[in-house]
Amino acid sequence: MSITAERKSEVIRDFAKGDSDTGSPEVQVAILTERINNLTEHFRSHKKDLHSRRGLLKMVSRRRRLLDYLKRNDVERYSTTIQRLGLRK
Repeated sequence: MSITAERKSEVIRDFAKGDSDTGSPEVQVAILTERINNLTEHFRSHKKDLHSRRGLLKMVSRRRRLLDYLKRNDVERYSTTIQRLGLRK
């Protein structure tokens, strides 16, 4: 259900602004999106896993808050991030 260390480093490398950037909102949103996609796939076969569903909802809320922050502070970064991740809006 969680992402591997290699996949996480790929996502960080793709969305980082610099060499040591791991905490920018774009990177955090990308990592959360990857984890959300994995959990969504998990729920296709485990429909009654309600404990993990709560974690999924918390991750979606955290991603939404980060995207709201990006939209508030820099609309251009927000639009490029959601376009690269294939998110709605």
